[in-house]
Amino acid sequence: MRAAQWFKPHPPYASHGEGCWVVDVDGRRILDCANNFFSLIHGHAFPPILDAVHNAMIRGTAFGLPTESEILLAEALAVRNSRMEQTRFCNSGTEAVLSALKAARAITGRGRVAKFEGCYHGAYDWMEVSLDPTPVNWSDENGDPASVRLGLGMPQSVLNETVVLPYDDPQRCADILRREGQSLAAIVVDPLASRAGTVPMSRETTAVLREACQRDGILLIADEVISFRLSFDGASRSFGLEPDLITTAKIIGGGLPIGAVSGSADLMSVFNHSEGKPKVAMGGTFSGNPLSMAAGLASLAHYSQSAIERLNGLGDQLRNKVKDGFSVRGVKATITGMGSLFRLHLGAAHVTGYRTAYANPEAAQLIRQIQFAMLDQGVLLTPNCSGALSTPMTETEISLIADKLVAVVAKELAEHESGAVA
Repeated sequence: MRAAQWFKPHPPYASHGEGCWVVDVDGRRILDCANNFFSLIHGHAFPPILDAVHNAMIRGTAFGLPTESEILLAEALAVRNSRMEQTRFCNSGTEAVLSALKAARAITGRGRVAKFEGCYHGAYDWMEVSLDPTPVNWSDENGDPASVRLGLGMPQSVLNETVVLPYDDPQRCADILRREGQSLAAIVVDPLASRAGTVPMSRETTAVLREACQRDGILLIADEVISFRLSFDGASRSFGLEPDLITTAKIIGGGLPIGAVSGSADLMSVFNHSEGKPKVAMGGTFSGNPLSMAAGLASLAHYSQSAIERLNGLGDQLRNKVKDGFSVRGVKATITGMGSLFRLHLGAAHVTGYRTAYANPEAAQLIRQIQFAMLDQGVLLTPNCSGALSTPMTETEISLIADKLVAVVAKELAEHESGAVA
């Protein structure tokens, strides 16, 4: 069982899904805002995806040969974004980021990489540095973000090779990159990072990244595993970013395992093995499997510009309804996000990045209580009370989510405060 699925005494076990609803083995219908951690843009059992997978499956589930479906999905990505000229597929977002970093090292001849504090880019040592630092260890002697070990299995060499940047301090970010830039192969960025608060990265910070990459020959890797859903061509252009490589997963697989690295033909040639040993090997037994390709193609085909605008509009409605509800009730909490993504935060502080989004142990326990209480109310959120909308949702579901979230947060905070006073 994945760690993020588990909570005591036990999580509800899913039986089946229907659109934006999941039904557990006890027969409860639960409004799903987790959507398998944001990967189900069309909810559960979306008929066009089921048809596409069925048609692919009856022809065979996997081959030791390429299939046309790989070309079709790669072409669909290229149509959406000209910077995704070529694509190579793998099986997860973790694999995609790992491969992109290997490519950047091979292209630049450098070994070090940079990432932003508190941001998740998969289960890969260098990208797990400073994933969950605390106020006790998150700054070095200069006041810059420290490179903090996630677990005991991470060697010191990984910390030395990873530069950590502040998500919401463009001047400090610029200073660090001026000092370290010539040693960096790549900077990895998600401009709406869930773990950093699900707040949009500022244009000032993205401008710093562009300047550093141009000045020092650093490759910019846009991790759009989650944020690709924000617009027809992904997230980067909306933030003024010009990535060299783009990593995707989740919604481009239609609910099946997938990952992808995309970029220009010149940069992607680092993976080319047609003339012998490539500079970087990228492959896997199930990479580019026809079921994921078919599901992904159907997913993107039905995630049109109009569908995106409608879903993003529902996201705006949700965030505004929740903020208004908190204001009316005098609740010290807020909701952040963009497009169809959102996240709850407790307290009155303005959330700008990982440190302002950081929940101390007491707040973190309250967040989990709110997640459990929302589940009791028939709404599934992720463990940090974030969520994603899906295309089957309507204004009815948006009002339901907003009303229940405001009521639950108000009740839990009131009970907590009364208990603290007592």
